[in-house]
Amino acid sequence: MTRERILNLLYDRYIKPTEDKKDSFIGVEIEMPIINLNNEAVDFEIVHKLTAAFLNEFNFTAAGFDEEGHIYSALNKENGDVFSYDCSYNNMEFSFGREKNLNTVYERFLKYYSYVQEFFEPYNYTLTGMGINPNRKLNQNIPIENGRYKMLFHHLSSFHKYFYIPMFFHRYPQFGMFSSASQVQLDVTRDKLPETIRVFNALEPIKALLFSNSVLLGEDEELLCCRDMLWENSTHGINPHNVGMYDCEINSVEDLLGYISTTSIYCVEREGKYLNFEPVNIVEYFSKDSIIGEYMERGERRSMSFKPEAEDVAYLRTFKFEDLTFRGTIEFRSACCQPISDVMTVAAFHLGLMNKTDELSALIDNDTAIYHNGYTALELRKLLNRRELPAFVDEDGLYNLAHSVLDLCRDGLVERNLGEEVFLKPLYERIEKRTNPAKAMLESLKNGESIENIIKSYS
Repeated sequence: MTRERILNLLYDRYIKPTEDKKDSFIGVEIEMPIINLNNEAVDFEIVHKLTAAFLNEFNFTAAGFDEEGHIYSALNKENGDVFSYDCSYNNMEFSFGREKNLNTVYERFLKYYSYVQEFFEPYNYTLTGMGINPNRKLNQNIPIENGRYKMLFHHLSSFHKYFYIPMFFHRYPQFGMFSSASQVQLDVTRDKLPETIRVFNALEPIKALLFSNSVLLGEDEELLCCRDMLWENSTHGINPHNVGMYDCEINSVEDLLGYISTTSIYCVEREGKYLNFEPVNIVEYFSKDSIIGEYMERGERRSMSFKPEAEDVAYLRTFKFEDLTFRGTIEFRSACCQPISDVMTVAAFHLGLMNKTDELSALIDNDTAIYHNGYTALELRKLLNRRELPAFVDEDGLYNLAHSVLDLCRDGLVERNLGEEVFLKPLYERIEKRTNPAKAMLESLKNGESIENIIKSYS
């Protein structure tokens, strides 16, 4: 297959859906850890009982079954909402059908969340708003028994095969089973693509300051958002263009398409089987006559030779902080799960700034508190993920910048005239106190608060 043909495939999948966009919708995804407050592992039988009760209560239809017949995904056909478990039965996810109004999403979230909490209460279980499951060492960190999740776990567990690559691999291949995120998808038009990705990419250090909520308690408590490290220093990050931030300028659609062509593919599906193979650049992938993939069958790993097909572009999965999807949306995926009382902050933040990219760009261009000090935005994100600010940072200037960003966001929401700006209140409070959920948790622990009480307060 020629490079031109490959670029056309990538254009049709990722860029073409942004052409002629007229409506602007919101898609919100909220993952939350399930906690057994008895200081024991989550009993999956209780989770399966909850699933059956939830589907019956809210008229959801089963959409995905594991190999033992348990439901791990269900759909409400009326509003497009999806109730599911992400990677394992320790992690619940609500994915809401596209909406125009964030208040509508919040109303449905409250109904679903309240029902689950009421069901869990007799078992002394709870959902909570923490980016890392504090009971991760107690739980059964095993993947949902289906082809995709088992393939993914195998891929992440294969890091020992790549020690010849000059990068650090962490030892948490099961991280998807104990990490939870808050993600939002927003429609974007073709002409706004480069600017939106470029500006939000530059904004990532401020997002780390505001939203960090993923601490590996008892291990690296200086890292406030270990989510970045878990993705980037796994096999997903063998090709760094598949994860994290953009480390180059995206000034045109051609730049973006060129960047997508540098990403790697590591799985496809054949004959109902998910095949995993060493990550390979997508252009190189389509130049091969055949590839050997591995799959699991009856508890054993088997090999299968297959030929790349044009349709395989659908399996090109990246995990960028600003990820262009096949739906004509940008998925913003760098934020941790937030305390439940602040659950809509991530969606509101991105929604309010979506039409303020010119003003955001000007703020960043004129800032000297963190920007223009010899560090890239990627480096600044890593520095602001730490518990202590670097010595060069003007702390007053940093929080003044964050406040100005938030004011722009509020203006964007006020202009929508739907009252959605109310969801920004917790972010203003974080700026005033110069904290975020991760810092607040660590400070509470330092002051003698129990992790059990923190779990409850974040729920």
